[in-house]
Amino acid sequence: MGDGKKQITRNALRITLFVFLLLMSGCGYSIHPQSALPAKEVEIGLIENMTVEPKLQDKLQRALTEEFMKQGIRVGRGAEYRITGAVNSFDLVSLSEKGGITVEYRVMVSAEFRLLNREGRVIEVKNISAPFIVSLTDPGDLGNLLALKDTAEERAMADIAMEIVGALIFK
Repeated sequence: MGDGKKQITRNALRITLFVFLLLMSGCGYSIHPQSALPAKEVEIGLIENMTVEPKLQDKLQRALTEEFMKQGIRVGRGAEYRITGAVNSFDLVSLSEKGGITVEYRVMVSAEFRLLNREGRVIEVKNISAPFIVSLTDPGDLGNLLALKDTAEERAMADIAMEIVGALIFK
């Protein structure tokens, strides 16, 4: 390839990259270096389940760990910041019926979180609730409904984790 073609290719690549970055910054997205993150490591403390639904605290703790790691923040003991929380409500609401059997449900969850520094001082409090509505549909099989319910719980916990991690990172 000649020098002229290499230069044209480099210029086209630069223009494409510039346009891509321009479009991304105009849509509400932004690129942040890891050094701009408020913390490089966080500890996930006690997550309480104030509902009668079993294992929500485990699902939320797992979802928080995955979301922090996706955002480039390590999760470990003794970190500068610790996050604690509570799942305050969990409701499975019937939305529609077919032949006397509920076929569509809505999962609604609300939770609150505290970000603490090393000394245990509260830095920030976040309350997360609706619009964490996850619909699931059941054709009438109870076993299938229970499996779908578990999946819906995990999706709701993942949505809450995404919201809380985003709120802490992008103040």
